[in-house]
Amino acid sequence: MSKAVFRFKSFSVVQEKSAMKIGTDGVLLGAWVKTENPTRILDIGTGTGLISLMLAQRYPKAQITAIEIDSDSFEEAKYNFEESPFHERISAMHRSLQKYDSPEKFDLIVSNPPFFELTHKQNSSRNTARQQSELKFSDLIFHSEIQLKSDGKLAVIIPYNSEAEFLDLAEMYGLYPNKITHVKGNENAPFKRSLLLLSRIQTQPEISELTLELSRNIYTEEYIALTRDFYLKF
Repeated sequence: MSKAVFRFKSFSVVQEKSAMKIGTDGVLLGAWVKTENPTRILDIGTGTGLISLMLAQRYPKAQITAIEIDSDSFEEAKYNFEESPFHERISAMHRSLQKYDSPEKFDLIVSNPPFFELTHKQNSSRNTARQQSELKFSDLIFHSEIQLKSDGKLAVIIPYNSEAEFLDLAEMYGLYPNKITHVKGNENAPFKRSLLLLSRIQTQPEISELTLELSRNIYTEEYIALTRDFYLKF
């Protein structure tokens, strides 16, 4: 069987086995998150390894640890890292966040956390990968806060309608939004995702909106500019 390969400008991603295939959410988070020259990055629930690879491209001095609980996804991410130009700076670990502990803390933690969407078939591996039962928001925030440096930042992409719940939980653990972007598919669609960048600094967050398409497969200049460094098609 030929390998299902998604090619980006600086790396390729094999996605035969991973329950979580490459999607807009991962690309959005990897392209959107920007912080000042992080040297240590943790990618929680790396899936195919996409976000880690994007951040390795953007931050050439960063050492990245990618953890993944699903064995097939872990093996695929490990392969993708080894075959990439950044293989010396990314390591994959087959471990849940709840059982992960690093003696050295992180400048940046990123996660495209699992969540449940009714559009997918019941009991599918994709549903298993996305259900909050695998990684509750409270667990994600609690363990991330422990692993962050004092001036570290947490970046996530979550459903828009879960934003208030997530931010309330984050505040309980002393993390506050510094930047928020609300994402929708087209001008007439409702907001579907929230991109959040949090830290221990309580400030008025920078809030923006992002529309992906003008019409089917015709992308906005905003989305093209955001992802141009990565997508071959742009």
